[in-house]
Amino acid sequence: MACGVVFMTIVPLSSSSSYSSCLSYVRKRPLLRSLSGGVHCSSISRDLSLTTERLGNGDVMTGGAFDFYKATTSLTERSISTSKKVTLVRHGLSTWNEESRVQGSSDLSLLTETGVLQAEKCRRALANINFDRCFASPISRAKATAEVLWQGREEELVFLDSLKEAHLFFLEGMKNVDAKKIYPKEYTTWREDPAKFCVNGVYPLRKIWATAREAWREILLSPGENFVVVTHKSILRALICTALGLGPERFRSVEINNGGISVFKFNEKGEAMLQSLNMTAHMYSDHTYLY
Repeated sequence: MACGVVFMTIVPLSSSSSYSSCLSYVRKRPLLRSLSGGVHCSSISRDLSLTTERLGNGDVMTGGAFDFYKATTSLTERSISTSKKVTLVRHGLSTWNEESRVQGSSDLSLLTETGVLQAEKCRRALANINFDRCFASPISRAKATAEVLWQGREEELVFLDSLKEAHLFFLEGMKNVDAKKIYPKEYTTWREDPAKFCVNGVYPLRKIWATAREAWREILLSPGENFVVVTHKSILRALICTALGLGPERFRSVEINNGGISVFKFNEKGEAMLQSLNMTAHMYSDHTYLY
């Protein structure tokens, strides 16, 4: 089976220097060989199944996996009916985002006019993708984003409590600058070492990690193959990290913007492969996605 070599950059096959560099790399790999000017896989082709996509200028981009057979951990703990793709979307700008307040699980923060426009940009960016179902948090800022994004689709929205944002107790609703002054120890822990943030013996991140695993099971065990999920920043971080086998201590190693889009593919074992993280091209242009 023919395949390309995985690179992080686009390699124009029409460029002799780039192609020579590509072949130089391949010759150093004992399991790959060059035949008739092309790169072919040996017995490891099952694990290196790659697609080749032709760009608008005639160049070829290689390295997109169309199938995979092993990842870090199963999120379903049992086989699912088929491989699945899940698109994660953070809600648009909210009133408390705008006011720099701690949001958490509060339902008092609403989608702003800018947030509605961001949700519309997400709708247009994903308009060419056939989703089987949309799951969303029932908290208003995510719910409103999902309603805009899902407009015109036939299936009803599915709201999951497991997609609600982390509960941050007395910090919720406070401006960040005030929370830092009034609760310096607790606020600093939340910002700088969130896995250790604790209120009356409750660790919010431990709870949201468990909630994220519950959300993954609900989503992946649902009928269909292609889903979109609209929710909040902290639970999105938890969803991404649990899918990749990362613990709560890695919470702030992932950033997700308002309207940011991330994409996961899951094999039939319920194992995840991250395909895209925090895509925001659609926020600044009329960019549309097709994957």
